[in-house]
Amino acid sequence: MKKIMLNSPVGLAVVLASSNVLAGGFALNEQSISGMGSGFAGRSSSAEDASTIYGNPAGMARFKKEQVSVGAATLFAKSDISRTRSTFGGKEDGDMVPTTTVPMGYYVKPVDDHWAFGVGFYVPFGLITDYGSGFAGRYYANKSEVTTLTFQPTISYAFNENVSIGFGPTINRIGGEISGMVPNPLSPGRNDGKLKSTGDDTALGFNAGVLVQATDQTRLGLTYHSKVSYHLDAKTKVTDGIFSVLGVSGRSYDASLDVNTPESVDFSVTHQFNHDWTLYVGSTWTRWSRFKALTIENSGLPSLLSGQLGTISEEQNWHDTWAHAIGAAYQLNNQWVLRSGFSVDQSPTNNTDRGPRIPTGDRKVISFGAGWTPVENVTIDFAYSYLWEESVKVNDTSPSRGAYSARYKNSASGLGTAVSYRF
Repeated sequence: MKKIMLNSPVGLAVVLASSNVLAGGFALNEQSISGMGSGFAGRSSSAEDASTIYGNPAGMARFKKEQVSVGAATLFAKSDISRTRSTFGGKEDGDMVPTTTVPMGYYVKPVDDHWAFGVGFYVPFGLITDYGSGFAGRYYANKSEVTTLTFQPTISYAFNENVSIGFGPTINRIGGEISGMVPNPLSPGRNDGKLKSTGDDTALGFNAGVLVQATDQTRLGLTYHSKVSYHLDAKTKVTDGIFSVLGVSGRSYDASLDVNTPESVDFSVTHQFNHDWTLYVGSTWTRWSRFKALTIENSGLPSLLSGQLGTISEEQNWHDTWAHAIGAAYQLNNQWVLRSGFSVDQSPTNNTDRGPRIPTGDRKVISFGAGWTPVENVTIDFAYSYLWEESVKVNDTSPSRGAYSARYKNSASGLGTAVSYRF
């Protein structure tokens, strides 16, 4: 029963803590459409529109006019699952990630020659996977859905024409739902139970940056995104199958867990060769090594289960990661700018602990974009990105859930558009 019950609340914790990985693995870093077009290579140094509130809040000091920018990215993900082996059989189910649209919005107002104020709304982390109840690894993963929404009021200050800083607290709301099948130990594959867990929390963090105009042609940016610590009050509901046999079907139990999304540091350089060509390069370090293990505290359990399930801990042992990107922009004429970029990104998971909920590997991304300015105060940005991951293996085994192994190769396409208005 320990392994059976572990599947739901700890699975929720895994999804909540690692949603950023899957957002990078199955989707894209969809906080800026102009940045998306150049592969986010100049995320902290470009400051091209109001989305700099996320990329580098110090960039607001460069704006001379009020600006509002709204947009969305639609994400199409696919998993090629092969070489599946399962004790209890089932489908490979490669179409496990539904099409998702992610919104964003920003507003910047210059106050004077030194100060600027802005607000941003974006989705830093997010995940939806749905294998279906007939999935071969259904006892290890079934459906997972997590969304993190962030609101960021921000200020920036320019010391002079060359150096500015910015800071913004982040108000982060996280919510998650997970469901999974539980095998009947008396007759696995028949009369299975079902678990559904939900949890949410609101927590604070911050985003800070510095922007330096090193020369007339070269701009340097450094941005720090803080870790965010969540304490989720969760509910786990058990129904059907084995839970009916135990007399607990239909009941909900209290659970709590602590989850930290990691801090990251982004450094990038923007270099304008001439009026036509601009080069962007950048690197991002993320401190995933904080994620060593998951611990969940359950309460209100019947005495039959409380001894085994009061406190549960599961090893993860993730490692820090680096992402590197290079991009370019070409000013075709007064109305059009063309962009492109390429990036590589490490996955924090390891071959020992990787499971079907987070089946990601190192990835590569190629991006294309364009900005169209039909009139002086309006710019419409478009972007397309395609990412592909290295092939990785999942190999899980449990006395209660049997064995599941498969090879995963993930890919995704993203389409984004945004409108910026200056007034």
